[in-house]
Amino acid sequence: MADLNHASSGYITIINHASSSDPILWLFSVFGGIIMCKTAYELMGVFSPLIFEDLFDERGQKESIINRTSPSSDIILGISIGYFLSDLAMIIWTYPTLGGLEYVLHHGLSMLAIGQSVLSGQAQFYIFMVLFTEITTPFVNLRWYLDVAGKKNSTLYLSNGVAMVVGWLVARVVLFVFFFYHLFMHFDQVKQMYPTGFYSMLTIPPALAMMNLFWFWKIAKGLIKTLTKLRRGHAHSS
Repeated sequence: MADLNHASSGYITIINHASSSDPILWLFSVFGGIIMCKTAYELMGVFSPLIFEDLFDERGQKESIINRTSPSSDIILGISIGYFLSDLAMIIWTYPTLGGLEYVLHHGLSMLAIGQSVLSGQAQFYIFMVLFTEITTPFVNLRWYLDVAGKKNSTLYLSNGVAMVVGWLVARVVLFVFFFYHLFMHFDQVKQMYPTGFYSMLTIPPALAMMNLFWFWKIAKGLIKTLTKLRRGHAHSS
């Protein structure tokens, strides 16, 4: 009986907030997220052929997907290492303001995987797939800046939170599902990697995936908390 009452209370909370919220805000957030995803997709469609040509096209080459590399891919991975190093330096310098030990672990594992890929020329396809998850970083940074500026109750903060939750779900949760599916379907090629790289492929991506799930739970929980505060504010004002 208590569970039924709790569930009913939850439904009432959702209904009250939905009725008191500005529908234009939600429509704008959803539409904005669609536009950003579509823009990123189109830009990748334009620039990827210029950079990688048919490097990772499974129909374009007979070489194992594990061993495909090019000077362009090496350069981009090198730039990625520079990004992680600079970000890690800022995290350590301001510790723990920008993040705790989990961020240090995340960046350390990422650089280990990228470094091995650059030096060995292997598994670059999978490294690029994981690097795509960093597309959510601008939303994370904007959230931090708005928090420091005392704008947690602003419309921009809420819109950014919605976009971050949706982006995180797609880029850092769903994408990893495809990652592991592709890895499983090409496991015969993955086994051709040198031993350290092979075991890194079996351990680092799952560790990063678990971190992303944990952070997604925290982000979604924070968004729900913000929405609850807004609902209470609307209730008091009415």
